[in-house]
Amino acid sequence: MAKSSSLNVRVVEGRALPAKDVSGSSDPYCIVKVDDEVVARTATVWRSLSPFWGEEYTIHLPLDFHHLAFYVLDEDTVGHDDIIGKISLSREAIAADPRGIDSWINLSRVDPDAEVQGEICLDVQMLEDARGRCLRCHVLQARDLAPRDITGTSDPFARVFWGSQSLETSTIKKTRFPHWDEVLELREMPGAPAPLRVELWDWDMVGKNDFLGMVEFPPQVLQQNAPSGWFRLLPFPRAEEDSGGTLGALRLKVRLLEDRILPSRYYQPLTELLMESVLGPAEEDAASPLAVLEELTLGDCRQDLATKLVKLFLGQGQAGPLLDYLTRREVTRTTDPNTLFRSNSLASKAMEQFMKLVGMPYLHEVLKPVINRVFEEKKYMELDPCKMDLGRTRRISFKGAPSEEHVRDASLGLLTGYLGPIVEAIVGSVGRCPLAMRLAFKQLHQCVEEHFPQAEHEDVKYLAISGFLFLRFFAPAILTPKLFDLRDQHADPQTSRSLLLLAKAVQSIGNLGQQLGQGKELWMAPLHPFLLQSISRVRHFLDQLVDVDEEEEAGGPARALVAPSVIVREGYLLKRKEEPASLATRFAFKKRYFWLSGETLSYSKSPEWQMRSSVPVSHIRAVERVDEGAFQLPHVMQVVTQDAAGALHTTYLQCKNVNELNQWLSALRKASAPNPDKLAACHPGAFRSSRWTCCLQAERSAAGCSRTHSAVTLGDWSDPLDPDAEIQMVYRRLLLGRDQLRMKFQEDPNTDSSPEADAEKSSGATEGACPDALARPREAAARLLEVLADLDRAHEEFQQREQQKAALGPLGH
Repeated sequence: MAKSSSLNVRVVEGRALPAKDVSGSSDPYCIVKVDDEVVARTATVWRSLSPFWGEEYTIHLPLDFHHLAFYVLDEDTVGHDDIIGKISLSREAIAADPRGIDSWINLSRVDPDAEVQGEICLDVQMLEDARGRCLRCHVLQARDLAPRDITGTSDPFARVFWGSQSLETSTIKKTRFPHWDEVLELREMPGAPAPLRVELWDWDMVGKNDFLGMVEFPPQVLQQNAPSGWFRLLPFPRAEEDSGGTLGALRLKVRLLEDRILPSRYYQPLTELLMESVLGPAEEDAASPLAVLEELTLGDCRQDLATKLVKLFLGQGQAGPLLDYLTRREVTRTTDPNTLFRSNSLASKAMEQFMKLVGMPYLHEVLKPVINRVFEEKKYMELDPCKMDLGRTRRISFKGAPSEEHVRDASLGLLTGYLGPIVEAIVGSVGRCPLAMRLAFKQLHQCVEEHFPQAEHEDVKYLAISGFLFLRFFAPAILTPKLFDLRDQHADPQTSRSLLLLAKAVQSIGNLGQQLGQGKELWMAPLHPFLLQSISRVRHFLDQLVDVDEEEEAGGPARALVAPSVIVREGYLLKRKEEPASLATRFAFKKRYFWLSGETLSYSKSPEWQMRSSVPVSHIRAVERVDEGAFQLPHVMQVVTQDAAGALHTTYLQCKNVNELNQWLSALRKASAPNPDKLAACHPGAFRSSRWTCCLQAERSAAGCSRTHSAVTLGDWSDPLDPDAEIQMVYRRLLLGRDQLRMKFQEDPNTDSSPEADAEKSSGATEGACPDALARPREAAARLLEVLADLDRAHEEFQQREQQKAALGPLGH
């Protein structure tokens, strides 16, 4: 039985932060760490003590993670950034409430003695001879220790305490991965049994030594099962210091999602039921799994469920029938065409998530050039007189304050200068729109046209499609490009305002001009002529979009979410030469343009360069961070590959910032996830001057000194399909409605669901009710309840086996 674990994290906002700058303000940003590995960094909010970030991350995790930490820092253009405070949440605290954490939490002071990380490897034996008992502590090595020195390393030594005695190992200089291999023996002294404590310290020539962490074993453990293996280092036990809000607070939303995943064969009956659901009459369906899910799921849960369902049906090659089923149910229940798909129904959310999952490369191709221009040109645009800053243009041009009309005319020219290429890119993108999206839109077009055939509803079939494509896809991506991976950072306030104006214009085009001149935003009127000219072109584009042959993909095989040839990430990175001879480290890194697909990691001197070098993704064995001290450079990662002869090769790449580093790490790890023979350990340093910079080993072939982190990835549209995890989540949702299903179709939760009992119920049905109409949903409900019961039993059996293995201990395996 496999297990899955992921964290949904939202860094919402801060309040009452202390001023760190002479101006009386701060420039705060947040760093998110999982077990001391940085997984995300928010944008910097300039000159604010109450910053709003609103940044959200999904982090896929290994099952043995221990804590999540948030550090708030003040960015400084000169010198090191100032630490404001931190929040640390243990795994247990996050998992205590299934709904997660959603609250304001005070920041605490960062205590260097509590900032410990890493593990130590020990082998402890209790011996007895004529002189009494002796404790033999074999201190082998440690890994991933906290860097305490300015060079990014430490000078660690171990100190062992047992009772009133203590011994020390030697000090190993300039490493976070020391190898001691020393045996320390301590004799038992008279008195009560004492615990064993091993402390790690960083030796300093000047001043006091710095604490690196400790482990402690009570006397009972020493007697019964002497410790041997790797142990996580802990801080000194002390009461959590509450700053009382003097350092400010963060509003956080954190939810841990963990589940046991059964082998695929156990989910087959439920998968078949779901697939059968979409083939029946959607309008009359009341007891199929999809009908039950639609009735049960509300609010924020709908988006999660919609994503899982779409990915599950995509993997089965049945996403089209799923969307058709859900939209038919929605259209049948809608009497006013003006409200069609306007709510966050399961149908709306499913289509929205489908577009994100299937159409993200298409979205990037259409919008990215113009979005990049908006960010790079930083033009001032404003049409709303209430928001115009007339003095701003004066400060820039020194020609006196312009009139409101002048600013409006200049802004109108700039806006149409951006909107024109956006509209051109959209209406000219029919051939680039994914076939799956075009087929889904064709089904939607036909369904709406059949239900609203009247002449006065001629526009409804267009609005149904444009409502999804323009209002739920293009416009949100223009408004918040970072959330759609169009940019690495959020926009500054001025660029955000420009993007908002562009998004409003695209929304108006998507509404086919129906609401132009209405509402409070009459100041948008100068744009109306351009918008009205675009609408006829958009109608023609929508007609072309749905003019596609359904047989092109009908009956096609189940496919991956992202085709292997699709580029999932690209951009400039600095690549280190294979074997730089006598070059300074900084000159050994050269700028290259990289492309990553499911098949290859390729690069060349520039995007236009014809000659490319490439590495097959199937050859990748590890993708890891590199210590800053290896090359005296930040944000470096390594890609370890294996050639046909079995030899390992390492490519070192430097990114611009920590977010770009995390995104490349995540993309490469996901692309190489299916690869066999992944490395369990690697070197976070480099082999230079005849030794590894991390662990100081002199052999190039020495075993890796740090664990790899292939399970740590950021969730996004390119996540690979995982049908077992997706159907498990659907099963959990259905369990919530099991009692409701019994009450609705079996009247008594404890009733007998045998055919004889069903016949008795049918005979006693209310007068006028059709027995067949009652029997069909009862039969469907009984079948669904039976499948859920089988899955319940399978989970219980696997859980019992795990408990038995745990009770037997290591000898029982």
